[in-house]
Amino acid sequence: MLTINDLNIQFGDKHLFKHVSARLDGQERIGLVGVNGTGKSTLIKIMVGRNESDPGVVTRSKRTTIGYLPQEVDSFPPGRTLIDEAKTAFADALSLQQQLDACNHQLGVVDPSDPEFAELLEYQGELQERLEHLDIFRIQSQTEKVLLGLGFKNSDFDKECQLFSGGWLMRLMLAKILLAEPSLLLLDEPTNHLDIESLTWLEDFLKNYPGAMILISHDRSFLDALTNLTWELSLGRLIAYKGNYSKFVTDKEIRLEVQRAAYENQQAKIQQTMRFVDRFRAKSTKAKQAQSRLKQLDKMDLIELEDTDKSINFHFPPAASSGRLAVTVNHLAKKYDDKEIFTDLSFELQRGDKMAVVGVNGAGKSTLVKTLAGLTLADNGKFSFGHNVIPSYFGQHQAQELDQNISVFDTLQQNTTEMATTKIRSLLGTFLFRGDEVDKKVNVLSGGEKSRLALAKMIAQPANLLIMDEPTNHLDMNSQEILQEAMRQYDGTIIVVSHNRFFLDSFVNKVLEIKDGRGNLYEGNISEYLNKVRQSRTAPPPASKSGSDPKPQTTVTASKGKEARQQKALLRKERNKKLGPLKKQVDSAEAEVEKLESRKTVLEQAMADPELYNDQEAFAERSREYHQVERSLKRAYLEWEELQEKIEKLETEMVDNG
Repeated sequence: MLTINDLNIQFGDKHLFKHVSARLDGQERIGLVGVNGTGKSTLIKIMVGRNESDPGVVTRSKRTTIGYLPQEVDSFPPGRTLIDEAKTAFADALSLQQQLDACNHQLGVVDPSDPEFAELLEYQGELQERLEHLDIFRIQSQTEKVLLGLGFKNSDFDKECQLFSGGWLMRLMLAKILLAEPSLLLLDEPTNHLDIESLTWLEDFLKNYPGAMILISHDRSFLDALTNLTWELSLGRLIAYKGNYSKFVTDKEIRLEVQRAAYENQQAKIQQTMRFVDRFRAKSTKAKQAQSRLKQLDKMDLIELEDTDKSINFHFPPAASSGRLAVTVNHLAKKYDDKEIFTDLSFELQRGDKMAVVGVNGAGKSTLVKTLAGLTLADNGKFSFGHNVIPSYFGQHQAQELDQNISVFDTLQQNTTEMATTKIRSLLGTFLFRGDEVDKKVNVLSGGEKSRLALAKMIAQPANLLIMDEPTNHLDMNSQEILQEAMRQYDGTIIVVSHNRFFLDSFVNKVLEIKDGRGNLYEGNISEYLNKVRQSRTAPPPASKSGSDPKPQTTVTASKGKEARQQKALLRKERNKKLGPLKKQVDSAEAEVEKLESRKTVLEQAMADPELYNDQEAFAERSREYHQVERSLKRAYLEWEELQEKIEKLETEMVDNG
């Protein structure tokens, strides 16, 4: 389908691509990964022909059709509505339909006895067959389905394209590509402008897509769900791994460990050879041997030790103590001009709660966090922070709002007048600003560097309530995971807006969904929230009497006397039934943890033996098993903790209900 042959691009001493070769076949789903600046977008542009390369470097089969989604939005012709622009994806089919209409008209005016009539009939049959294959009769329904799936509303269909923002026009570009059904999709950050609802729809759509695809994405869950191969760009080289992103992470670590061991062995051999040469090259009896060994070194294929990718490395400072109640929001309402953003938001957060805010674009997520941060005023309702709660805000455009004319160092120094110079440099160092880099002006930094600086600026301020709007924008996946772990360990309260499911899943314990102007609070992480949403969509509606609308049911009906006591007794009995199996699961989880910890100890002792490094195959096998045990142990700990939480929750409910 597509082949890259010995691609080389060099700027000065830096190789962007060094002898890059790869092959893409029919049904492959590839995740293209690498830290920012390694050339992922450039490689995609070379594949599609937007960036030039030497003749013969990129070859495509004649039948390959390509759909390319760039990070920048294309322009659309003026005066065309959303639905009409989306339908241009079917340009070939619509052209065939026009030809068929013309053929039908011609058949109506040509005499059946004329030889041309038979030719027209044959041509009509060919056109109809091709149109049936293209399924032209489903153009309207298919177009509406894709537009609605990507978050547009029916009321948007007849609006002109120029009325939509850049983020929505990116969705329109994506819709046109999906509707055209090319044999190869090249998608550069397709999830950037999608909310969680649209993102999960796109993921489900692409799972059933018939063609091949190459995806660039910082969304680990998205890559894990869709890819079966991973191409990594690092130090100018492209390395292919079988499996999705999570498997790539594991396999890369094993490969690097083997590479380090081989490199150290080779370096030891080189040093030993050089000691021999230095000692004996001046002696006539050994000079010939010394020269021979030098020639062997010259012929040696040197192992180049791959640099591990740099990533930010930090943790949030301990949160100052505060009252039990962190945030209270009561009937909050906000509108811009005549458009209501939300009308009745109410929720409470306890100290240490970590809540994700989700909803479709325009639902009011950013407006809510800006209101809580004091950057905008609510129209109705109120909110309050608990005793000694100190908020700190990170906005999704925080990086662009930095003072462009001062240095990296001055950005922090102006923000933290009490912090010593050494502490400022130390904090900047954890965000990869080291040495002379702290003297760089903000206006020469990349998008990722500005985001890191904005995060450092936020962390430098003491706080125990973090309010964050899309904190992972412009961060590569390594940096995202460091930030994710820091937020998991943070002992304060967090309110975060993000559509990155993997990022959120490990630390949030509540999800606030803003929908139709109101807020619905869910217990659990993003995966649990999405499962509940899917179940609610597939569950049959409750039956109602006499055609009336069903009324909300309360969990426990208010009743008095004997009826209330009986109901409480039934609740206790039901919860006791649930406790038994849960406790058995806890025992099983504890046994699994003990078994894995024991195996981990055995493997650590084995890997501490220097002799193991002489057998690279055995070393790789032990490393592979060790990392598998580590991952299994983390999952076992998590399962045990979740079970304990469920038991504690049930026991609390039993106490509360008598």
